[in-house]
Amino acid sequence: MKLLAPGSRIDHSKFGKGVVTNVTNIHYYVSFIEKGVETIPLDDEFEVIEALDYELDLVSFYEVETTLKKILQKWNDIGPAITKIGDRWKGGTLVLNPGKEGLASKEIPIDQFFYKIVMVRDRIRVMEQKINASPLDDATKVDLQQYITRIYGSLTTFNVLFRDKEDHFVGSKSKT
Repeated sequence: MKLLAPGSRIDHSKFGKGVVTNVTNIHYYVSFIEKGVETIPLDDEFEVIEALDYELDLVSFYEVETTLKKILQKWNDIGPAITKIGDRWKGGTLVLNPGKEGLASKEIPIDQFFYKIVMVRDRIRVMEQKINASPLDDATKVDLQQYITRIYGSLTTFNVLFRDKEDHFVGSKSKT
């Protein structure tokens, strides 16, 4: 059995017409016009409308998507995929109680609050990159970097919300 390369077009009895977008050792990933992306076994029966041959420099759809995301993040100030919130906080709320009597409490879905914290972090990272790439003199860059480090340190309280430790805010370490 000859494998179809991504870009090959097929007509499947169950899913209709589609284009092969990726191939693994057991499945074709096919984007069907009517049904969307489906996986079908390599030995499934379908009519080949147009078969493309593999080329040496062929890359998978996943590799193209990953590369495109990296390019967009680098050149458009788009942060990486949103960091995961800790499981214990999912669906929770943040309750703010005012110090003065007679004023109403405010409840905020913790997912929304977490999203805002992550956006602050990502924007600080972009600012840091822009400072480092700027034509400022080295002394000014170091001075601004120290402010950014202190900002990260001020935000370490929110680390409790993050699922993964590598997503935590890290400030300067105290010298004791």
